Amino acid sequence: MTQSKNVLGEKLQVCCTSPMTGFYRNGSCETGPQDFGSHVVCAQVTAEFLDYTRSKGNDLSTPVPGYNFPGLKPGDKWCLCASRWKEAMEAGFAPPIDLSATHEATLKYLPLEILQEHAITGNG
Repeated sequence: MTQSKNVLGEKLQVCCTSPMTGFYRNGSCETGPQDFGSHVVCAQVTAEFLDYTRSKGNDLSTPVPGYNFPGLKPGDKWCLCASRWKEAMEAGFAPPIDLSATHEATLKYLPLEILQEHAITGNG
């Protein structure tokens, strides 16, 4: 795998290892041909976002051991699908993101300026 870059054009940083996130469950928001959902946005989930995504049919709070998914609680970082994050942003429920750990593929969905507006304070 080549060296992945973040939305700032720098080396992609780890999003979270507890819980272990990423499409490849390696802690990073890396993507590849198998990742049809583009799990590339490193977000720090909020209660509002978790409620919103549950209302859209994607319950991220409940563990699913078969998929090595621990269930999330507010404050956890997780690699979200770019399209879901964008949808949540448009509805007013976007969780803050870690720009250093958000894959550059996110820029296919959203401009950097929008991402910067939602950056975790002190990040990018």
